[in-house]
Amino acid sequence: MSAKGGGTALTRRNYRLSSDTDKPRATGIVNEKLLSDYLHHVFPSSKQGPAVASLRKPLSFQDLGAHLERLLSEGEPTEDNQAAEGRLGPQPVVLDHTSGFEGLLFVDDDLLGVIGHSNFSSIRATTCVFKGKWAYEVLISSQGLMQIGWCTLNCRFNQEEGVGDTPDSYAYDGNRVRKWNVTTTNYGKSWAAGDIVSCLIDLDEGTITFCLNGQSLGTAFTNIKTGPGVAYFPAISLSFKESVAFNFGSRPLRYPFSIDGLVNPPATDLTKAQKLLGYIKNVLSTAIDTQEERLVEKECAVWRLHGEPTVLITLAHIFNHFAPLMCKVYLVEDVLMNFLLGILEGGGSVDEHPLIQQLLDLFWLLMEDYEVNECLKQLMMSLLRAYRFSPIIPDLGFQIHYLRLTTAILHHEKRVVSLTNGTFDVLRSVVFFYIKTPLRVKEAGLEELIPTTWWPTHFDKEREPKDESADERLRRRAYERGCQRLKKRIEAIGDTLMMAILTKQFPSLCLFQGEASRYIFLNKFRKFLQENASNRGHPTALCPPEYMVCFLHRLITAVRTCWDEGNRKSPGSIRNEEAYVPPQLFYNGKVDYFDLQRLGGLLSHLKKTLKDDLASKANIIIDPAEIQTTSMDDLDEDEESGAAQRPFGAAAMGGALARPSWLSSPTLGRANRFLSTAAVSLMTPRRPLTQPEKVKVRTLTVEQRTEEDIEGSHSNDGLLLGRPLEEPDQPIADKSLLEIVDGIVMMYNLSVHQQLGKMVVVSDDVHEYAVALKDTEEKIARCPARRPDILEELQKSQKVFAEKLNHLSRRLAWINATIYSKEKMLDVYWLLCVCIRTIEHADNTGSLFAFTPEFYLNVAMNAYSALKNYFSPANSMEELPGYEETLTQLAAILAKHFADPRIVGTDIKDSLMQALASYVCYPQSLRAVERIPEEQRVAMMRNLLAPYEQRPWAQTNWILVRLWRGCGFGYRYTRLPHLLKTKPEDANLPSLQKPCPSLLLQRHMAQLLSMDKDMAASFLNSVLNQLNWAFSEFIGMIQEIQQAAERPERNFVDTRQLKVCATCFDLSVSLLRVLEMTVTLVPEIFLDWSRPSAELLLRRLAQLLNQVLNRVTAEKNLFDRVVNLRLPGLESVDHYPILVAVTGILVRILVDGDRQGTSRAASVLLSDPCFQLHSIQHLLGEGGGVLRLLGGRHLRCPMSFGPLSHVSLFMSRMFSLSVLQPTSEEDLCPICYAHSISAIFKPCSHKSCKACINQHLMNNKDCFFCKATITGVEDYSKPASS
Repeated sequence: MSAKGGGTALTRRNYRLSSDTDKPRATGIVNEKLLSDYLHHVFPSSKQGPAVASLRKPLSFQDLGAHLERLLSEGEPTEDNQAAEGRLGPQPVVLDHTSGFEGLLFVDDDLLGVIGHSNFSSIRATTCVFKGKWAYEVLISSQGLMQIGWCTLNCRFNQEEGVGDTPDSYAYDGNRVRKWNVTTTNYGKSWAAGDIVSCLIDLDEGTITFCLNGQSLGTAFTNIKTGPGVAYFPAISLSFKESVAFNFGSRPLRYPFSIDGLVNPPATDLTKAQKLLGYIKNVLSTAIDTQEERLVEKECAVWRLHGEPTVLITLAHIFNHFAPLMCKVYLVEDVLMNFLLGILEGGGSVDEHPLIQQLLDLFWLLMEDYEVNECLKQLMMSLLRAYRFSPIIPDLGFQIHYLRLTTAILHHEKRVVSLTNGTFDVLRSVVFFYIKTPLRVKEAGLEELIPTTWWPTHFDKEREPKDESADERLRRRAYERGCQRLKKRIEAIGDTLMMAILTKQFPSLCLFQGEASRYIFLNKFRKFLQENASNRGHPTALCPPEYMVCFLHRLITAVRTCWDEGNRKSPGSIRNEEAYVPPQLFYNGKVDYFDLQRLGGLLSHLKKTLKDDLASKANIIIDPAEIQTTSMDDLDEDEESGAAQRPFGAAAMGGALARPSWLSSPTLGRANRFLSTAAVSLMTPRRPLTQPEKVKVRTLTVEQRTEEDIEGSHSNDGLLLGRPLEEPDQPIADKSLLEIVDGIVMMYNLSVHQQLGKMVVVSDDVHEYAVALKDTEEKIARCPARRPDILEELQKSQKVFAEKLNHLSRRLAWINATIYSKEKMLDVYWLLCVCIRTIEHADNTGSLFAFTPEFYLNVAMNAYSALKNYFSPANSMEELPGYEETLTQLAAILAKHFADPRIVGTDIKDSLMQALASYVCYPQSLRAVERIPEEQRVAMMRNLLAPYEQRPWAQTNWILVRLWRGCGFGYRYTRLPHLLKTKPEDANLPSLQKPCPSLLLQRHMAQLLSMDKDMAASFLNSVLNQLNWAFSEFIGMIQEIQQAAERPERNFVDTRQLKVCATCFDLSVSLLRVLEMTVTLVPEIFLDWSRPSAELLLRRLAQLLNQVLNRVTAEKNLFDRVVNLRLPGLESVDHYPILVAVTGILVRILVDGDRQGTSRAASVLLSDPCFQLHSIQHLLGEGGGVLRLLGGRHLRCPMSFGPLSHVSLFMSRMFSLSVLQPTSEEDLCPICYAHSISAIFKPCSHKSCKACINQHLMNNKDCFFCKATITGVEDYSKPASS
């Protein structure tokens, strides 16, 4: 192997001077005496003393090899056969994935990490112990339900019983803080992800003890069964998706406790490595003064590799033995890592410790490539484990220590080679960007950092500062100061060491001029995204979400910094505040989006259907061979994907599967993965100055891309190939940054948003405990003096709640500093703006918008939701720069694309509809909708008024209801009046927001329905159809509920059935409110019978209203009985909401209209065969009716329907008109016998009412009676003479 640096050319095998005649050619070698003194000083004999030193033989390089072999063999420990006494089983110890398990498990490739994949899976090790003292460690990756301990071979586990649930098994459960041996009692502390559990067994004394992070939890079990035939295996039972990794001694135990691990440590190699490291230290601390021919002692820290032949040849002899040892993980972790950490113990910046760089130079010079790569890989893995499983202490000293060494290693100039060989890849390095959240605040030092705790005592959102007492203000300020101290301490790690790791490891982020390293990182980053995207929904997430969150923020910070630096170098490019991803990345094949869905459907389908648009708009021609290939791939897609996810070596039933993951297990081992994407290629494009040529392209996988595909060349635009005409010809940014931004958006969609939502639970817990504490304090104040027993119990509860709040408030401070800080909020806001601009640019491309991945729209909606719901109240969205403009831009996207025909996915369309429904529930976002251009507002309302049968209609109806809420009859309430005394499950739900009607959008709706008669008729017919269905379903369900309640045996109604029943009721009410809205805004739709379908719509409306009234208002009817049951889940089912909605419609058509219209409405209502006068009387409150609830604030509203006297007028009119019903049977329609004859058919002259004939003609053109074809229908009125 040639030397990898300047100076003398060496190889490991030819550095030895073979004879004295070779000496003159070896320039720079010192004289024999000085060389002998130097070698004896570097390689001292263990028997060497003052007397021996004077008699020692001269030592030269010719004798050094034998001398070194002799030194290494001195004191070499012999294999102690007694060390294995008391242990039975193979070495090394691993998990028994062949027969020692129960349930379904995913096991790492090293057989040390495991993830549960069934209800309660169990697995044991391959080795047991029956005598002596033994220990092993478990690295906790998730803090869920697990039972860790020991079991015998006779223990039989199942999906319900695991370790500790059988007589001869013993376990510790840190999730429930209990110990298990058939029965269970409290024991130990709660564990968290990142903790290490030590399991100790003393078979001589018959005891089992557990330790957490090196601290003993006390003896858990005594007098355990021992004796002949009894041996204990390490074992674990864990629930679904919980993960751990074992260390049986193949790596140094983190907390050894002077007890043997189950694996014999490599004592011989360990002794050799320590000796060789001592020799290296001697070389570093010894200098040769050739002028005075003497040896000089010096500090190791100032040693430099100057290419001195004497020193290099000496080191070459050492590394001849040292290099092979440094490929073993135990020696790297125990010897090398501790040595390097010792160099940095003095503190200071990494640049102040050049010795580490010099040592790495030696590694690259004197070790084979495979050796140095393996050594550095094991060193990085050891650092990752040490960083991840270090306890949180007040000064974060452990984390800082390991990060500084990692930064020093990545600071070395050979890091690009390491990137190429996969030593430091993206997957593993995300560990360094995460600081775990402590569950035990006392051990983490949060009590010292935040001595004063605080939590809000006022829970209304419109709280005024004057409501805060002086004592509360002081506590809040002290708490905020403590939070700031904590934040500065955490930022000291994040802003310096973590960012140093990111920029050192990924040179493209600091605009490193090595194009190769940038290309390497981009491909590795894309592979990272591919592995996480392809395993979405898989039981083993490749990268835990909490790591992804921190990595995303660090990446955004680095990208924005580099973007600004590039902007300064190229002033014409856009700033990072205006960043977006150009749309050509979505269809030019240079970026692989794997199997992620596009807005227009499958990519193969889009290539076939939009190939002409690609050619005309982007000068891109899809290779016909690829279209044929993708068509064939579509046929085999399911089969291939199933084969890809079929684990290797899995047992047929209940097998332990080889787990295709790495980071969910602390071993950080990697299993082989099979990633299936189409093998495609790209033809080199040309872009002459004349008319652009059509470029034939194929989609590239990550492995197939070249540097030119990313960066481009003089004849290739790289990632920006295929710029559409609508896209401005302006430099954006460095092309590699564009792909990283695209990856950041994908990362947020994969798991970051979900994790942000999970962490809000701590804030919710603080709120719940604060409410409970306040309620307890109020009870204490009201407690009578004669009941000291009650007072004592209340005071105990008060103490418990206060202690829990002290703990949670400190945890919340940590979470706010690491996850919900102002800086993190700005990152998410920047990501939201990137998505909005990207969607706007893609939308401008017309049909090519269909190529946009769905996750851009998802991230835009989810990022807004996170900013609004997750970061408050610590940070307010209103303080963000350009907040209102961004709201308006997002509103325009939602309004335009929720009914965009270019979007075909039902899930994304539903998400857009739900986002718009939530948007109109809040005043600020509703005002943003009103600020979008009028043309877009009108188009949005037109889409909302499309017939319901053609799409999911519940969310559409909900949007219309929210636009009306606050303007309807008795419709100003936030919560239903009969529920005001109950506590809402979540006051932040959109449905519980105060009414904020939009008069502007109501006007648009009125104009559309008034001008477009066909649309109005189809819309209202669909609303009436859905109302008929929803109310009928509701009635059918309450009949089943009533029947179940009346049975003599005790029956429980299915919760799901109750929920569906309540949903149907709510849908009925909301549909009635939309009808009320329509009748109020455009009454002529029903009352102007010159409009087609007006009479039919009015008759259908009257029929449905009568049905609703009859069902709800009848005395002691089914509805009353179900309401009186007060079943949980049916709280919203009550008389009030549905009757006031019906009353609002009746008042509008019978009181507030013109005389002709009200007369028609009254006549139609009274002529309906279902009409019953007592239903109307019930509305007035006769017999205890519900309209008494309408007094006060629920009746009067901005668009007032008048006082209750209007309803009285309506009643008197109904009484007077009730006598006007036809009395002659000859005047009634011969079809329905309910309405008067009002239409005559042509040409057969048969007669019926308009309602019957209009409904008949919707499906059939033949006459009811003679079957003649009806050519026309004319109005009919009875002659006066008759």
